[in-house]
Amino acid sequence: MPDDLPRDGQQPPEGAPRLTTRIGIDTEELTGRTFPYQFDRSLVDDIDLVAATPGEDINWLEDIHLMNEDGVPAVFDRYTNAFLKIHFEIPAGREDEYARKVLIKHLQEGNSYGIWLKRKHAKFGQPELGPWRAGSATVGEHWQPAVMADWERPESH
Repeated sequence: MPDDLPRDGQQPPEGAPRLTTRIGIDTEELTGRTFPYQFDRSLVDDIDLVAATPGEDINWLEDIHLMNEDGVPAVFDRYTNAFLKIHFEIPAGREDEYARKVLIKHLQEGNSYGIWLKRKHAKFGQPELGPWRAGSATVGEHWQPAVMADWERPESH
């Protein structure tokens, strides 16, 4: 998608995705799609949060809370720096639990935009899906800086 964006202040073509001018940004806007587990609670019910916790350090989960984005329940994906909206009914008293389960599912499925960027931009070897999924492929082992076409390094550098 980034390679399809207009250059030099040109307007995007008719019907092309556009980012809003709101303060916040959500995953749907970045990726142009939603995911089934945002709508169906049964797809995250069986997630074992303790088993899915990296290094068995449950403390990181304490920082994940159900929030609201545009009046919709959401969880913040810090790897994307965007909200992931939750469209199913959340049982009272279990708000943070379901926010955590949706985020873990999102990360385990590799649907975080931040994880998508790792494939191209990771500068050192690391699990593509992070510690949330055993057997994840390694990315970043052969990173090379991007090269702009027709660009030459200035002599002073």
